[in-house]
Amino acid sequence: MYKGIKVVLDEFMGICLIIILLIPMLIIAMLVKMTSKGPILFKQERYGIRSRKFTIYKFRTMYVETPEMSNQEFKDIDNFITPLGKVLRKLSLDELPQLFNIVMGDMSFVGPRPLADSDIDVIYMREKNGADKVKPGITGLAQVNGRNNILDSEKAYFDQIYVENLSFLNDTKIVLQTFLNVTLAKDINRRNF
Repeated sequence: MYKGIKVVLDEFMGICLIIILLIPMLIIAMLVKMTSKGPILFKQERYGIRSRKFTIYKFRTMYVETPEMSNQEFKDIDNFITPLGKVLRKLSLDELPQLFNIVMGDMSFVGPRPLADSDIDVIYMREKNGADKVKPGITGLAQVNGRNNILDSEKAYFDQIYVENLSFLNDTKIVLQTFLNVTLAKDINRRNF
């Protein structure tokens, strides 16, 4: 029953937040355009519900000539992130365009993070444990339990636990923990900014 309510809540809250944050998002878009060459948005194919691919949107935080790979694969990631990008990542403001992904029905506020081809091992683990049966989220149980500092098997495990215990109360706890983690810059890979 909560799955149906969650879809309505996501869409309603997504529209409300887009309206509230429209001016700040426009300012960020202008700053991205003015401070480095390239598009305003970073677009990438990610795996969503039932491992179907969709296009995710973020504010671009890296230079256009950056090779496409996961953050963990970079040895010198700081050389590829723009000065503005470091601030956007630290405050998680680069994620704001994902509100449009939520309104379009590709994502939820809470769920397993949408992964790219570079995370194919976690994607396969999710398919086996059933964690791909819900929409991916801007934040999730794995994000508030270690984010980039945990093993792939742990990410898949937390995603499975999330799906098995899907509820409004658990989503609320994850959202509150996410705000706390962002405020404290906790469990963020320091080399990412």
